[in-house]
Amino acid sequence: MLALAERGSMYAPGKLVYMDKIAVGEDAVGVVDLDAPIADNLVKVAKAKGREINDLTAIILDRPRNSSCIEEVRKTGARIRLIRDGDISAAIATAVEDSGIDILIGVGGSPEAVTAACALIALGGEMQCRLWPRDDSEREYAKDAGLDLTEVIVLRQLVDSNDVFFAATGVTTGELLDGVRYLPDGGPRPTPS
Repeated sequence: MLALAERGSMYAPGKLVYMDKIAVGEDAVGVVDLDAPIADNLVKVAKAKGREINDLTAIILDRPRNSSCIEEVRKTGARIRLIRDGDISAAIATAVEDSGIDILIGVGGSPEAVTAACALIALGGEMQCRLWPRDDSEREYAKDAGLDLTEVIVLRQLVDSNDVFFAATGVTTGELLDGVRYLPDGGPRPTPS
């Protein structure tokens, strides 16, 4: 994956490599709120999509730091797609029709949030984030750097540019892209999409 924007327009929180995130596609823009309970967000996304909560799929990184998110989603009856990695493609999947993913929730990488933001701008989606320090040294770093750990960072704060480019290619098959296939009569060829 490659994301480009004008110099200085991409959010860079230094040593703070994690963020709490919520992302949705175009049909649910304006209805989510990172500060709201997960159940409330799922109700609003379901309503925006004209569906029931149990018809939604939330994608979440399968990490101990996200266990409370996973439990909250389970209590609502929504489906969960747990992933080991790939929260860039997971965020993008929320804005891709027929991906089967309705909302991204949980703590993942800060650089990944900025990269995904470039794609979500192009796709008309929405993302909200908050810096998530892992320990006291990161909280102290944030204080020294003047970073507000309570601030909700919206899409255009992640990437403040209208000149945004995003490209991705699949080497191995993943959530969004087909990987390279080897055929009996030759080398690798891209799988038609």
